[in-house]
Amino acid sequence: MALIEVVQGDITRQDVDAIVAAANTSLMGGGGVDGAIHRAAGRRLAEAGAAIGPCRPGDAMATPAFDLDPPITHVIHTVGPVWNGGQHGEGEVLASCYRRCLEVADELGVRTIAIPAVSTGVYGFPAQRAARIAVATVRSSPTSVEVIRLIAFDRETYDVLTAVLGE
Repeated sequence: MALIEVVQGDITRQDVDAIVAAANTSLMGGGGVDGAIHRAAGRRLAEAGAAIGPCRPGDAMATPAFDLDPPITHVIHTVGPVWNGGQHGEGEVLASCYRRCLEVADELGVRTIAIPAVSTGVYGFPAQRAARIAVATVRSSPTSVEVIRLIAFDRETYDVLTAVLGE
């Protein structure tokens, strides 16, 4: 069973094998965490994303990490749902994001992974609900990944994730 931990910080600076980008369908970069990852990894990341995209919401695809510092060797891109009130399958799509990231990580032989709070930024998914889905999904998904680090960009997200993980 994987160790699940919550860390507040910059996902591009984590000491892990792979990081997850909360991407848009084009996989060519965007704002928020995705934009930060693209800036840190360099322009080849967008080119690689364009070559394999588009990516459907709830799915995940991997590229090399390019200019990110080792040990990060892969970026796993996942497209979360846009929050539309919760009656349009958003929760199922979000859970699929976390499951698919772990499946792709297993295909790549990843042992440590950092995952942001998918869809809680500009996509508007409520943080508490998203945290419950994230934690429940990573806990219940079979994986060979040894360490799953849930990354919080800010203190509020850190507090929510920490509280849910402790339940």
